[in-house]
Amino acid sequence: MQVRQLSEEVINRIAAGEVIERPASVIKELVENAVDAGATSVDIVTAAGGKTLMRVSDDGIGMTQDDLELAIRRHCTSKLREDDLFDIRTLGFRGEALPSIGSIARLSIQTRHAQEDHAWQIAVEGGRETSAMPAARHKGTQVEVRDLFFATPARLKFLKSDRAEASAITEVIRRIALAYPHVGFSLSGADRQPQTWPAARGEDPRLARIAQVLGQDFVDNAMEIDAEREGVRLTGFAGLPTHHRGTAQFQFFFVNGRPVKDKLLLSGLRGAYADVLARDRHPVVVLFLDLEPQLVDVNVHPAKADVRFRDGQLVRGLLVGSIKQALLQAGHRSSTSNAAVAMDAIRATGFGAPRQAPVWQPQPARSWSADVFRPAGSETSSSSMTGMSFGAEGAFAEPASAYVAEHQESLSSLVMPSADARANDIPADEQHMALPLGAARAQVHGTYIISQTEDGIVIVDQHAAHERLVYERLKEALAKKSVARQMLLIPEIVELPEEDVARLTEHSDALEAVGLSLEAFGPGAIAVRETPAMLGDMNIRGMVMDLVDELAEWDTASGLRERLDHVAATMACHGSIRAGRRMRAPEMDALLRDMEATPLSGQCNHGRPTWVELKLSDIEKLFGRK
Repeated sequence: MQVRQLSEEVINRIAAGEVIERPASVIKELVENAVDAGATSVDIVTAAGGKTLMRVSDDGIGMTQDDLELAIRRHCTSKLREDDLFDIRTLGFRGEALPSIGSIARLSIQTRHAQEDHAWQIAVEGGRETSAMPAARHKGTQVEVRDLFFATPARLKFLKSDRAEASAITEVIRRIALAYPHVGFSLSGADRQPQTWPAARGEDPRLARIAQVLGQDFVDNAMEIDAEREGVRLTGFAGLPTHHRGTAQFQFFFVNGRPVKDKLLLSGLRGAYADVLARDRHPVVVLFLDLEPQLVDVNVHPAKADVRFRDGQLVRGLLVGSIKQALLQAGHRSSTSNAAVAMDAIRATGFGAPRQAPVWQPQPARSWSADVFRPAGSETSSSSMTGMSFGAEGAFAEPASAYVAEHQESLSSLVMPSADARANDIPADEQHMALPLGAARAQVHGTYIISQTEDGIVIVDQHAAHERLVYERLKEALAKKSVARQMLLIPEIVELPEEDVARLTEHSDALEAVGLSLEAFGPGAIAVRETPAMLGDMNIRGMVMDLVDELAEWDTASGLRERLDHVAATMACHGSIRAGRRMRAPEMDALLRDMEATPLSGQCNHGRPTWVELKLSDIEKLFGRK
């Protein structure tokens, strides 16, 4: 077949296929252009999930007539300094977005630069351009895109429903809004409820914007991250382990202000929360990575969603180390939403809800008798008291105060606690009440410790709390004594492709540190000579295959470390105070004090809370006191 030069129209459509995947891709490119133009306000309007209309208006610096005519042509950009692809300090730099959009949709642009007497307008429809014409507009730029993919109708079949596409656009705006708190964003249209994110002000605009996007609940349950290593700085907020979600949708990473979804960063995040969250739960984070542009390549994906770091292990180590340090500093802190969940559960049962007052019915007069005050289970039940103090006319048969004075001893037996309750009724230590977890007052159902603080009560799950304490001690012992190994009588030979053998041998030092000794056995096999003693009789080949898969996907071999931690967690579970065991007062107080001194004690090894605090004001609301 003869080689021929493709037409400019086909070239533009091929480029559009790389850059424009769906309406959200268009919105991303246009909003990033607005931010790069210095806009302080960006308004987005959509219809039919962006399929029929997308309009982005900003108050940026705008473009002159000459700039506008160049902007709709391929590989024209104002965002590169001297053609240096390794010194990129803007969000857009390829110069492909506008011509790609114009080749598959109906594109029109209105813009006005401060140097111009009036605005200019230009249009591109299916790749065909019009001449620039004068227009009426204030400062800034408005880009309107109609009938996306009308020139390539086959692409429309791959789009999702209007609702799904509108949701994807919202997600794009949320991510950009988090990165640029000083810019105000509004999102509206016939396919959605209007949403606004005003420009954040105050002492910490970034935190204010995070509250706008993710809600105050996340801010209240987040740990601040601020760490730097070898010119790479990591800042932002990471949620407490007890503040987790079912998907990774609420994990936001930004590299030099650019929203990214990077495998290396996701791997580091998973490693940081490995022993405080169940594998099917995901932390909530908003993290910003800042480094010199020469240390990161943002030119590895047409949509600029992926990046490549020059020193990936440095970045991953900074991420894991800083989050783990924040978790240690958080100590026994737990999610504030736990109390709200507990209160909602109580209210859901109807407790504290207004009830209709019982209707009083006159009863025949009966004389009082001490027998009716016997405790439940005696010959006459205390429930026999119902209505006995009233005469036929609704009046007391005799003065109540006189009767109470006469039968004081019988009445007092009704309010005395049972033997079980008296055994656990512990005098409160005033000094302990001032501590975060308060002073132990009682144990209920052999499982939960009730402690009293200065302004509320704390409920502790004794098994979950002690499980975390034992687990942390086991990990500390493993770190100090190193991992014990068992030598195999006959080395296990595992056949693998050459590239997988190379990956394993490259990480052999890291594997050696956790008790796995292996070496290359020819070009296509690995010989395993030692394994961690804690893992006992194990499927060596299965473990090696898992490590290979992990190295291929994440470029890290943390799986073996996680297995050891899992064994330690299992040992901690079986070696902890079991639910149902009665505890004496000193034991309960000692457990509370250990929790306050142990990092990560606010959650068990699976991310569940170990304690819940109820403020006195919340309890008073349940009983209608407030």
